[in-house]
Amino acid sequence: MKTNSRFIIYLLLVLLIGCEKDKGYYNQTVETIRFDGSIIEYLESKPGVFDSLLRVLERTQMNAALGSEEVFTLFAPTNPNFQLAIENLNNTRREADRPFEYLSSVDLNHLDTMMAQYIIPGAYPSDSMTTKDGLPLYDFKYDRRMNAKLTSASASGFTQGGPKVIEYSDTKNSQFVRDWITATTASINIEADNGIIHVLSASHVFGFNDFVSRFTYIPPPPNLFVTVGGTFSVSRENSGGDNAVEASKYVFDGNPETKFLLGDFGSEWMQVELTQPATANAYTLTSANDAPDRDPKDWTLQASHDGEEWITLDSKSGEEFTARFQQRVFWINNTTAYRFYRLNIQGLRNGNTFQLADWSVNRGVNP
Repeated sequence: MKTNSRFIIYLLLVLLIGCEKDKGYYNQTVETIRFDGSIIEYLESKPGVFDSLLRVLERTQMNAALGSEEVFTLFAPTNPNFQLAIENLNNTRREADRPFEYLSSVDLNHLDTMMAQYIIPGAYPSDSMTTKDGLPLYDFKYDRRMNAKLTSASASGFTQGGPKVIEYSDTKNSQFVRDWITATTASINIEADNGIIHVLSASHVFGFNDFVSRFTYIPPPPNLFVTVGGTFSVSRENSGGDNAVEASKYVFDGNPETKFLLGDFGSEWMQVELTQPATANAYTLTSANDAPDRDPKDWTLQASHDGEEWITLDSKSGEEFTARFQQRVFWINNTTAYRFYRLNIQGLRNGNTFQLADWSVNRGVNP
């Protein structure tokens, strides 16, 4: 009896100590790894890991900054991150029968824009990222808004029971987390002489889903609103009037940062009367800055000689914009010069509030 009592007391002590220690899982302590040298020197000390990153930093001339006395935080992509991006790009180019691209040949301006997203001015170790909403960060060159949040990976059947990781996100300038593209880290808190390095996991695709689209994008042909000019009108104006912050005039201005917004959506149209008849064989729609549910999904494009009799040039149903500020080009088979063009919006992604950053009709040759 005495032996059984001792065993029960011992068992209870073990359970209490275990629960106090880790509350059901191992509560990992985040350690800092110290490297004696600059961020660039750290990358160079890991052959076979950061070769592609070093090549890109050299092409964009950002290696000088990371080797200077200025302080930065680098979310470091590894070779697999670049390999995934190049493979995805060349798979797309193969289908279009276009020549392959490589890090040494892709457009430098696009490469520069994407690389800058991984470099943040200032030193940000993981303990600065513990708030519920994460830490807002801005890239050192173009002020693009990023976000870093410290969390725990899942392990051994426990949600958030594994090692500490950072979720590093391109916010796409959206307040909605569902629009963000997020990478996670493989290792964190490597402290160099001029900043902090967090290494990204091998599953991340360099460019935050922009790599393929940037290097396969075909710009729209000339905008007839600009080259010909005209008078613009809509079926219904914003409730604030034609000078409101989100008035209809902003859907014709060619600026994706502005937009036309309407509540109580039913079925609406927007129209241009050109100063002279012109042939449009393409048109564009650009998604606005937020709230994807407000995007149009069903519409028709019509044309007219007199503004009375209309012919349908194109009809779309169930379309989806996959990003904010996304310009989509739609080609149409038209060889007739019309004076009037009208876009009829017939359905939204969800809800009854409509928004669109830009609409244009364009003249060019279908690629």
